[in-house]
Amino acid sequence: MKIEGIKDSIAYTEALGFSKVFEAYAEETGSEDIMEIGFNANSGIVYIALENGISICSGMGQEVDYLTMDYDDNEETFFDDYELAIDQIEAYNPSYDED
Repeated sequence: MKIEGIKDSIAYTEALGFSKVFEAYAEETGSEDIMEIGFNANSGIVYIALENGISICSGMGQEVDYLTMDYDDNEETFFDDYELAIDQIEAYNPSYDED
């Protein structure tokens, strides 16, 4: 697992965002493998990038979104619901299997 963009000190909204993405990870993913945890200083988003192609994101401590990306055209799609993000991943990759 890789950690990106995190300094020695974490601001309040970043810490709040991390608490939300970790809570969502615990409640929604069923222990999906984590590829990367990080903070994007350009967007203000903290995230957990999962091996299944979904990232759990929170900007400035707000509620989480589930991000998918179509690597053919670099289109990012945000979802409020993890299951909808899974459906999108399956649409991008018909051979995807959650198990």
